[in-house]
Amino acid sequence: MPDRPYLFYELTNSLCGKCLRKIEAKVVIEGDHVYFHKWCPEHRFQRVLISTDAEYYKLSRQTIKPGQMPLKFNTPIKYGCPFDCGLCPDHEQHSCLTLVEITDACNLNCPVCYSESGTHRATQHRSLELIERMLDAVVRNEGEPDVVQISGGEPTIHPQFFEVLDMAKSRPIKHLMVNTNGVKIANDPAFAHRLKDYMPGFELYLQFDSFKPDALRELRGEDLSEVRKKAIDRLNEHKISTTLVVTLKKGLNDDEIGEIIDYALNQRCVRGVTFQPIQSAGRLDDFDPATDRLTLGEIRQQILRQSPVFKPTDVIPVPCHPDCLAMAYALKLNGEVTPLTGMIDPQLLLHGEGNTIVYERDPNLRRELFKLFSTAASPSSSAQSLKQLLCCLPLVQVPNFITYDNIFRIIIMQFLDRHNFDVRSVKKSCVHIAHPDGRIIPFDTYNLFYRDDKEKTLHSIREPQLVPLSVGGK
Repeated sequence: MPDRPYLFYELTNSLCGKCLRKIEAKVVIEGDHVYFHKWCPEHRFQRVLISTDAEYYKLSRQTIKPGQMPLKFNTPIKYGCPFDCGLCPDHEQHSCLTLVEITDACNLNCPVCYSESGTHRATQHRSLELIERMLDAVVRNEGEPDVVQISGGEPTIHPQFFEVLDMAKSRPIKHLMVNTNGVKIANDPAFAHRLKDYMPGFELYLQFDSFKPDALRELRGEDLSEVRKKAIDRLNEHKISTTLVVTLKKGLNDDEIGEIIDYALNQRCVRGVTFQPIQSAGRLDDFDPATDRLTLGEIRQQILRQSPVFKPTDVIPVPCHPDCLAMAYALKLNGEVTPLTGMIDPQLLLHGEGNTIVYERDPNLRRELFKLFSTAASPSSSAQSLKQLLCCLPLVQVPNFITYDNIFRIIIMQFLDRHNFDVRSVKKSCVHIAHPDGRIIPFDTYNLFYRDDKEKTLHSIREPQLVPLSVGGK
């Protein structure tokens, strides 16, 4: 009796990559790789690469924490996930980070844009009244939102941008971020100077994809090397807390991960780097989900290969959404960079067969670790959380002063698309988007079903016509 060429690990629900109907997905392990095997009655067999690191994938399945609910839910359960967004009572996680998109316009036409923004939507700015209602919707759900990110399009070109920031700062938002490509900051010194007035509790999420002109042209449509340099110079000058956001495309710029980390560590304003592999959404052509996907596991492997700073035990799953988020911390002191597990015995965090996380043994350690390794953590709150975490360990000498200047954080943030969509996982999503009508919707489902006029297609997907299965074959 021949064996199958894979290990059938578990079963979940996914979507057909073509018609978007909900279908079963077998999670199978072949050597070090993890795949979805999906079957749609109409579009047949589909194979999707999920991870290139099976052991880390298993670890992420063990790294969980109880979900935290929002103060209120916005929609009832009727059709089941992902067709009831949101948030519906079946969603397992509140909003650690909520995006408020204030415009669909952009001053770039990026070939990989997930929201299909660009110069062709130059006048599509949202009004202050609508933005105010969106902010209020976030506050109603969260009370005191952990992180709100003003986004777009390119938010800095909104004609009332600073009025938007003033509205956000007047609300009980713990940490405010602005998602930007940096063009306005690089070209307008007065604009950059004014941003520092919103510190503290303020951070820029700055697009920073590559040092190579050809890679920038492929990702952003033009060479932005000089723009990036000018923007960073201005942010360093004004000491504005910044995270570099790297959109990674397999075979294009994933060989620059170590170089970007080294660069970031030497910028006084930069608190960390977020790596985001491209997803199959918006403008993206010729994408093969079985071979072209750059997975979270592969990015983690590349960080470990390319950067001497981090070891395998440093880059661990984020407990609120471990399938899609991984994180590592380092402490910058006296010109030296020390990773978190360089200060803490790794056995307290990860040990035993399968590297099972065992922080549950110490409630204080667990609480402080959850605070630190959370999408809700900002650079300033991370500094306090790290100090409290170290204080839970009597054998660790805690530095007298830890501020956000001393914190450096790596995040890998993988988004779900029509191919790798996992209903089990998306229920735990903590990165959400405020819909203009007041709903709060997970980022992944928003781009698939709720952006622009896409919701019009949901009726046929929610109640599909069944296609008879043929016997045998794929």
